[in-house]
This record gives sequence, C-alpha cells and structure tokens, in this order.
Amino acid sequence: MANLETNIAGVSFKNPVLTASGTFGYGVEFADFIDLNRLGGFIVKGTTLHPRQGNAYPRLAETPSGMINAVGLQNKGVQYFIDHIYPNLKDFDTNVIVNLSGSCVEDYVTGAEMLNELDKIPCIELNISCPNVKAGGMGFGTQPAMAAEVVSKVREAYRKPIIVKLTPNVTSIAEIAKAVEGAGADSVSLINTVLAMAVDAERQRPVVSTITGGLSGAAVKPIALRCVWQVYNAVKIPIVGLGGIMNATDAIEFMLCGARAIEVGTANFIDPSVTMQIIDGIDDYLERHGCKNVSEIVGALKIS
Repeated sequence: MANLETNIAGVSFKNPVLTASGTFGYGVEFADFIDLNRLGGFIVKGTTLHPRQGNAYPRLAETPSGMINAVGLQNKGVQYFIDHIYPNLKDFDTNVIVNLSGSCVEDYVTGAEMLNELDKIPCIELNISCPNVKAGGMGFGTQPAMAAEVVSKVREAYRKPIIVKLTPNVTSIAEIAKAVEGAGADSVSLINTVLAMAVDAERQRPVVSTITGGLSGAAVKPIALRCVWQVYNAVKIPIVGLGGIMNATDAIEFMLCGARAIEVGTANFIDPSVTMQIIDGIDDYLERHGCKNVSEIVGALKIS
C-alpha cells in the first residue's frame, strides 16, 4: 500500500479524504455507515457565534447533476457546540475541524477565541464564502481587502492553523487566495458553492425561499478544478480541494491540479459510504501508477 498521509499547515492527516461542512452533520450521524476513524478528517456543519434559525423553507432544490441549498447556516452556536457536541467528538481517532462563520468580523474573532480552548480541534475552516446568508458569509470573501481583514483579525486571536474557505463567485479567486495568504491563512479550501437559481415554471416562482442559493454536486466540478489550478499557481500555502467530487477519480483530478487534500460533499447524500470508496480508490491509483506516496501526485498535472 502507498503512504496516504498528508500534511496541511502542520496538521497530519492519515489520508487526504475529508468531508465537507454542511454535508456530514457533526460526523456521528454517519457512524452507522462508515468507520469515521478511517477518514483523514471531517468538518462539522457551519457554526456561528450565535444560534441561527437558517432560512425559511423550501431551501433545497435538486438540479441536473447537482443541488441548490439555501439552508442559511442553521446551527445552535459555538457555545452549544463546545458544551454538547465536542464531548461526543473529541475521542475519535481522526481530525475534527470546525467550520466557523460569522455576520461580522467580531463574531469570527470571538468564535475563534472560544474554539482555541478545544484540545482535540486541531484547526478551523474559516468560512468567508457562504452564498445563502443575508449578513456576512460570502460578502467577506468577494473582495481581497475584506477577506484579508477578517483573516488577519482571526489570526491574531486563534493560535492553531486556519484554513480559509473561498468562494468561486468572484472575478479572480487567485487574488482572494493571495490576499488571505498575506493576512496569515495557513491553507485555503475551495470551492464553496456556486451562486445559482432554480425556477418552478408551473408556479412561476423560485424553488427556494431565498430565490438564489448555492449549487453543489457534479455540475460544479469543472469550475472547481479550474479554481484549484489557478490558486495552486498563485500561492504557496496548501490547498484543500472540493466541489463535485463524486468518486476517487474526481478526487485524484483535484490532487493533480494541486490540492493536497480533498473534501467530499454532496456525494455523501447519495452514498454515505462514498468516502471509504474514495480512500480505497486513491490507494489503488497510486499502486497502479507506481507511486509510493500520495504527495507524488499533488500538482503533477502535465500541461506540456
């Protein structure tokens, strides 16, 4: 077997397969289907400083090769996570990462300060890219200066590595990536969902309550691959790739484009065991291509 271990900003992962926030609950919901300890890590659902009720229903829409969600970061807040969720996660033999979002810079900072104290949370994924919340969310990630501001403030408050999750809904994702790298980000994850819309022609109304939402699933993979390749050629910090990964071949494509690890999202809704298949598939690929270490395929895309 090849060595599947990878490292993101000083955090060691037993393999490069993680799960994407918002598609895997708090992890324990999948314990009946897979061995969570086999994962490189899992990222819990989006967490904000204060509880959020999320958006009104309907907030999901199936689309060709994907889905639109407008959940709106429904969660019970950081303190609830610390008191009631963390005790159930801290003993897993894998990396548990908190996806932290906020409505203002101060919310991000305070939330990060609180998460500092959790020994078994090795890093956070800073979400500055959610397209379906009215305050904060994607707004912080669409302009280099705003992205840099929130990252620099959190960097001052948070002692462990910060992975910054980027939006594709910008003119140049590479410019955003360079801005957060300069502000102290240890890694970037990309892409978050693509701003999209679904219409019910018979009712002549939008399908989701917020009119627009975030498109995920296989339909966004070509966009995500392009973004990962562009960012890989623009920054020196490690990249976590996501967006439409449905199988091991998809995951390998992201790694060839420069991702050191990947996140599986929408595919979890289709097959709860897909992450296990992807781990095995990456191992098989490395063996077939004579690779002893997964790092050998990171950024190995041949373009000439």
